[in-house]
Amino acid sequence: MKRRAFVTCHVERPLDDACWSRFAALQEKRPGGFPIAALVRPPDRSGGEDGRRWLERAREAAGRGPLGHHTHFVSAEHARPAEPGPEHGERVRREGAWLREEGLSPSLFCGGGWYVDAGVAEAVAELGYADCTATAFRPAYLAPGAPRIALDAPAWLVLASGVRLLEIPSTHTLGMAARASLSPGLDDELVHVYFHDTDLLSPTRRIALLTALTALGRRREPTTVEALHDVVAREVAFGAASSM
Repeated sequence: MKRRAFVTCHVERPLDDACWSRFAALQEKRPGGFPIAALVRPPDRSGGEDGRRWLERAREAAGRGPLGHHTHFVSAEHARPAEPGPEHGERVRREGAWLREEGLSPSLFCGGGWYVDAGVAEAVAELGYADCTATAFRPAYLAPGAPRIALDAPAWLVLASGVRLLEIPSTHTLGMAARASLSPGLDDELVHVYFHDTDLLSPTRRIALLTALTALGRRREPTTVEALHDVVAREVAFGAASSM
C-alpha cells in the first residue's frame, strides 16, 4: 500500500453554531490537501434537537467531503452504552434507514465512545459503510476491561455471518498527529488522524491541528474509502480484533 493519510472529525455538536462554523471553515480549507470526513451524530429527538436544521448542516458537510454516521448509543452527551445488547445494532439500522430516507448516503461509521459489538458490526456492514471504530491505541478514558476493536492498519473484518467489513482504524489523535508532524519517522502505512469538532473551540488546538495536517500533507497522499476498498487485502476475524 502507498503511504496514505485519512482525516475524520467526530461531529458531536452539529447544532452548536460556534463548533459548526469552525468545522465548516476547516472542511473548506482542506489543510494539507485532505478532505475531512464529517462523522456526524444524528439528532437527539428526545432531547429536543432540531432535525430539520441538522439535515441542512449534514447536507452542507456532505457537499464538502465524505459523510459518516456517528452513533451515540445513550444520548447526545453519553456516547458509550454500559452493556452490550441487540438494541445497539438496531439503533444503528434505524438511524441509517432515516439518513437514507432523507437522501443522505454516508460511507463511514464510528461508534460513539469507540463502542462496537458483533451486532453493531453486522448492522454497519448491512448499511454498506466502512467502519472507523477500531483504534491503534487504547483510549485512556476507557475503563479496565471495556471492549474495543484494536487494529494498527486497515483490514477486512470477517463477521460471524461471513460478511466482510472494511475497518479503517484511527491511528493518531490530534496530539499524536502534532507530535508525529515533528518526527522524522512516520512508519504507518495509513495515518488516520481523528479529532472532535469541540477541539476547534480552542485556538491552541485549532492551530496544532492545522500545523499537523499541513505537515502531514507534505509526506502523505490523501486517500478515500473507495481507494482503500481496492487496496486492502488483509482479513481478520472480528473476534480476533476484539480487545479488552
